[in-house]
Amino acid sequence: MRKTKLGPNAFPCPMPMTLIGATVDGRDNFLAAAWISRVNYDPPLIAIALGKRHFTNPGIEANKAFSVNVPGSDLMAKTDYCGIVSGAKADKSKLFTVFRGELTGAPMIEECPLTMECRLYKTVDLPVDVLFIGEIVQSYSEDRFLTEGKPDVRKMSPFVLTMPDNGYWSIGKPLGQAWHAGKEIGSV
Repeated sequence: MRKTKLGPNAFPCPMPMTLIGATVDGRDNFLAAAWISRVNYDPPLIAIALGKRHFTNPGIEANKAFSVNVPGSDLMAKTDYCGIVSGAKADKSKLFTVFRGELTGAPMIEECPLTMECRLYKTVDLPVDVLFIGEIVQSYSEDRFLTEGKPDVRKMSPFVLTMPDNGYWSIGKPLGQAWHAGKEIGSV
């Protein structure tokens, strides 16, 4: 099999779409972000990479807090809007019903099936972006998005981003059970 070189600017595919919440200069703001990943089990840490010039960044730094909101497919257009319009030019919090948890400076979106409030754990300065690592202090959902007390991806209907084609995609059908499907190959 012959592989085609794609260059160094490759992306893992797909990436989860989220809305990052922060209070900036006393006003709630939300920014669309897909460069996000859970990075530690205990304490529960999540990392987001945001361009250095984003309006949201000073709010995260000042309050030492942010939220991660996982929108359902029904919020695709609003999520996209939050990625193309700066909070310096528009009050994007008016698109949503905002609620608060335990942390000041980490506004969350009621319409999102899953929300997490995070205390800033560490900031890493990168050449073009800032990597914000947050400790998840609490997470929130509604019974209608849960199965047996756990978030159900089918009920939540999150969507993902693929790059470099810049497409949004819905989540497909289940393929198998993690930490179980590989047992078919041999004994563990």
